[in-house]
Amino acid sequence: MQKFTVHTGQAAPLRISDVDTDQIIPVRFLTRLTKAGYGQELFADWRDDPAFVLNRAPYDKATILVAGNDFGTGSSREGAVYALTDYGFRAIIAPRFGDIFTGNACQNGLLPVALPAATVERLWDLLDEEPAAPVTVDLEHRVVRARDLETAFDIPEDIRERLLAGHDDIELTLHHDQAIRAYEATRRPALPTTGRIMARR
Repeated sequence: MQKFTVHTGQAAPLRISDVDTDQIIPVRFLTRLTKAGYGQELFADWRDDPAFVLNRAPYDKATILVAGNDFGTGSSREGAVYALTDYGFRAIIAPRFGDIFTGNACQNGLLPVALPAATVERLWDLLDEEPAAPVTVDLEHRVVRARDLETAFDIPEDIRERLLAGHDDIELTLHHDQAIRAYEATRRPALPTTGRIMARR
């Protein structure tokens, strides 16, 4: 998983609340067996509108999305996160996120940053006034900066450490490789395994 420490980039103001995972990527596009390739279907049902924010420069090069309340609600599909990361997003800023979406995002190196609704409104206004204004999301110091705005955000320390190190669940498990091998070496061979149980049926 890609590490997240400090990221500065173009931000896109998505002035929409209650964006669910089917709006992020409609279910009809969830046909791939890999994480790659979903970016082209991100917000597919909205991209036909030339006025949609990601169709307009400079927002079409955004790597930070500033969205409304309750972003990523709905189904548990991990494809929503795949679509956002494959498009190029590194962080999503919103007042609140769906719980499952938050877990999926953190497992894939996408940082969800919860900021008060009033602060999100200030970011939207800033990006309307100065569309190319760079936005910095600093996970090391837990701060978002944009022009004259600097605001702190909270994130559980265990999730912060995992993102800083770029470790998903599999990588965390592999840190215990020696202990796992030691346990397997002492496990009695006569104990049943899935294969032996299936063979008896």
